[in-house]
Amino acid sequence: MEFIDPALLTYCEDHSSEEDNLLKKITRETQAKVMMPRMISGHLQGKMLELFTKMQNPKTILEIGTYTGYSGICMARGLDKGGKLITLDINDELETMVRGFFEESGLAHQIDYRLGNALEIIPTLSGPFDMVFIDADKSNYAKYYELVIDKMNPGGIILADNVLWSGKILVEEGKKIDKDTQAILDFNSMIQNDPRVENALLPIRDGVMMARKI
Repeated sequence: MEFIDPALLTYCEDHSSEEDNLLKKITRETQAKVMMPRMISGHLQGKMLELFTKMQNPKTILEIGTYTGYSGICMARGLDKGGKLITLDINDELETMVRGFFEESGLAHQIDYRLGNALEIIPTLSGPFDMVFIDADKSNYAKYYELVIDKMNPGGIILADNVLWSGKILVEEGKKIDKDTQAILDFNSMIQNDPRVENALLPIRDGVMMARKI
């Protein structure tokens, strides 16, 4: 994610609605206690997710990759009054921390936090979904997409994070491509050529693919 000029990123954050105390706390505790804290959505992306959700006012959101709950809380704030966020993660070591943040947000009653393998859980979910956020293991992005696309309501939005992969998607000729980079390249190409959606790749943070089901 370092390929974005830090000064530009700071300028963007300074001209976006400020994080509240809970989101700042989640960021601090993630940085202090969790491995790979850069995986947190963070201020700019979190506010983008919140605004997208508020504009859509969805009844059901599926998040694949909870991590420490930052993005989930941002999206849950835009849910329909009776809406629900189903958020999936495989790391049970973060459960106590994450559930605590959800309780503190006042939105725990709208958040269905499930632990396990998303590839096994998603087929058990009936949907339909109005919004899906994919932010998990890159090698399975395409599989997650195929599992959810037919469960989306028409007009539903799928967002996928890290699709610029720190700029590594711009492959130099003759350079070997690692497994995760190839998975992201294949995913981006699949979305671009899927007639079921219209899409835009947004250069926000590490890149967000937005696909709207037609």
